[in-house]
Amino acid sequence: MICLFYFEPAKGISVKEAVGRVASESSNGTWTSLSTLKEHIRKIRARAFEIKGNYVKIAYPIELFEFGNVPQLMSSVAGNIFGMKAIKNLKLLDIMFPKAYIKSFDGPGFGVHGVRKFMKIKDRPLTCTVPKPKVGMTTVEHAKVGMDAWLGGVDFLKDDENLSDQKFNRFYKRAELCFKVRDMVEKKTGERKSYFINVTAETKEMLKRAKFVADLNGEYVMIDFLTAGFAGFQSLRDFCHDNKIAIHVHRAMHAAFDRNPKHGVSMLVLAKLVRLIGGDNMHIGTAVGKLVGSREDVMLYRDSISNSKISGGKENLYQDWQGLKDTIPVSSGGLHPGLVPNIIGLLGNDCVLQLGGGIHGHPNGTISGAMAFRQALDATLKGIDLGDYAVEHKELRDALRMWGYSRPV
Repeated sequence: MICLFYFEPAKGISVKEAVGRVASESSNGTWTSLSTLKEHIRKIRARAFEIKGNYVKIAYPIELFEFGNVPQLMSSVAGNIFGMKAIKNLKLLDIMFPKAYIKSFDGPGFGVHGVRKFMKIKDRPLTCTVPKPKVGMTTVEHAKVGMDAWLGGVDFLKDDENLSDQKFNRFYKRAELCFKVRDMVEKKTGERKSYFINVTAETKEMLKRAKFVADLNGEYVMIDFLTAGFAGFQSLRDFCHDNKIAIHVHRAMHAAFDRNPKHGVSMLVLAKLVRLIGGDNMHIGTAVGKLVGSREDVMLYRDSISNSKISGGKENLYQDWQGLKDTIPVSSGGLHPGLVPNIIGLLGNDCVLQLGGGIHGHPNGTISGAMAFRQALDATLKGIDLGDYAVEHKELRDALRMWGYSRPV
């Protein structure tokens, strides 16, 4: 296992001492000499082996890790080290997983090809919406918004990260009603529809909710993987593997780890862990929406969860995924029809485009907003300028009049 860190030593600490302490504390060292440190133990300690400016690579013998256990991995390479006084700043930028470790995980159950197969969508980007406001609507109001979005041409309905089982919109009632609506819309439109319903909760309750979705013939569940925890995510993945259900992964709370460029855990590491454990979709940002994330960052996340191999760079490592299925990148956060060409140009067709306010804020309501979204998508795939396409498509025309091509701040 190789980890790439950005580091800054504390005042009075040399570079070699600083990186040595990171390697030591994250494997089998401590602050003083030990009579118990036998030679067979010394052989499996981590070692810093390449220092370039403020970047260091540390190699961890595979014996240090329990296979198939992400909590133990992160307790090792992202545990006590962030609180050491010898380090002013420390950021885990990337982890290169070796073949044997990757093989101890199932990875995504479907990947883009599997999802396209059960959704019967051959090659265009997949489309999704979140009812807005994200919380506060009743179950009936929520289902009505979902129905309108599905009728307007959206593929997936999705809960937002903080909607679970509040008194105004109970989980089990929402699931029953929304899947009934889904079945009705499928018959009416002839298109497959699905629902990323948020099962995030205490692990036993989360699995109970996932089973309820499976009994309703739901194809997907959604998890806030950081707030639910890596262990909860792994438990949900095992259940979904056995029940042939895909997992939509929301990254709520990620910025608490990755926003500081000098300290914490990078979004790249989090994204790779999602693929390793087995998320089928994952939010990666937009580069043109309301959330932090440069074009270069978003492309790196996309490549790392989509490609079979990744080349190394200054702030990332080479990775061979050893045949693990891909995770579909999800672009969301402040998007509207006028930005659809930008996102497709960035991510290509193998992605999920998610619009919330960019659908439900349409001046003529959700159905028109969903139609404008699909019209923008159709125009982009045909290579037609949105303004030209809007001449004969009223819904898109109204959306462009409202938002134009603006990028939310």
